[in-house]
Amino acid sequence: MEYKALRVIISGGGTGGHIFPAVSIANKLKELNPETEILFVGADGKMEMEKVPAAGYKIIGLPITGLQRQLNLKNIINDLTVPFRVLSSIRKARHIIKEFKPQVAIGVGGYASAPLLMAATKMGIPALIQEQNGFAGLTNKKLGDKVQCVCVAYEGMDRFFPKDKIVMSGNPIRSVFVPCTPEMKEAGVKEYGLDPAKKHIFIVGGSLGSAKFNACMRDWISRGCPGGEGTDVLWQCGKYYKSSIDAFMNEELAKNPKLSETVKYSDFIGKMELAYAAADVVISRSGASSVSELCAAHKAVVFVPSPNVAEDHQTHNAIALVNRDAAMIVKDAEAMEKMIPTALELLKDPAKIKTLEENAGQMALPDAAMTIADEVYKLV
Repeated sequence: MEYKALRVIISGGGTGGHIFPAVSIANKLKELNPETEILFVGADGKMEMEKVPAAGYKIIGLPITGLQRQLNLKNIINDLTVPFRVLSSIRKARHIIKEFKPQVAIGVGGYASAPLLMAATKMGIPALIQEQNGFAGLTNKKLGDKVQCVCVAYEGMDRFFPKDKIVMSGNPIRSVFVPCTPEMKEAGVKEYGLDPAKKHIFIVGGSLGSAKFNACMRDWISRGCPGGEGTDVLWQCGKYYKSSIDAFMNEELAKNPKLSETVKYSDFIGKMELAYAAADVVISRSGASSVSELCAAHKAVVFVPSPNVAEDHQTHNAIALVNRDAAMIVKDAEAMEKMIPTALELLKDPAKIKTLEENAGQMALPDAAMTIADEVYKLV
């Protein structure tokens, strides 16, 4: 296929789970032809307005906002303005399309993608959406009938989208996530100051950390780390929680100075691929990007799906792996009692770890960005 220069508009955002795949798609299109022009469209005030320019792309914001489910005065006022914001965003999207003249439009989910894709499809622009999760988001479900192609990461998505439009692509992830090797494990153990003679658990609650994971760790540590003999724990606590975790750890270290040899914690993990490689078992939320990274890395994982997401899609993501014997799951409501004990028990079962690693690897789709880029060119 000839990869000629294109004019591409990409819309969506709201969370890293939408933004980072979008940037990966953009990067692949630019790699195939550096002359390709890409414009992002997001929601004013959301994280894409910061993250996309940081990745080197131009972005225009729409005044769109989403419906809030929690009932309070602020949210009621917000929800009353939503229809007017949608109409205003569609008008602005039409203007952006007339100005930029894209040959194709890509939506990656989140309410920010709805006005742009609605305008583009009405104006005859070929369009593609990428659905990251095992349970389709509301915006993508509504757009499924209007676009020409739907790229998905899980089987059985024909219950949300027309079967003839579905392409199994996987989720675009960074190229650093590859099957972990002994050399990578050695580098990871050294990078994070772990003991090479011990087993290792890596606890990660997403880029911002998890209050529930932190509560589980505090409880476990305050009880003397029961069952953790011969185990190091690498713990990403998140920047929002760092000061309170510092205070807690200082108190615990005063009682037990050897704790610093067992628990290594940080607000942010820069080299995630090395943290995965160092770990014998990972405890993680099951956002779409995390699941795809862990499959690509061939890791044994205990998923604790976040309950604070639309349509409970993290549970659907995790169950897709559990059903293939490629991961384990602990409900968020049971995390205090079961999360760490489940991981510690798994550490004692090398055969189970090997099975999970092999099956997770079989579910990996590492060439997702290339597959999606090819579909973009087919549309054009």
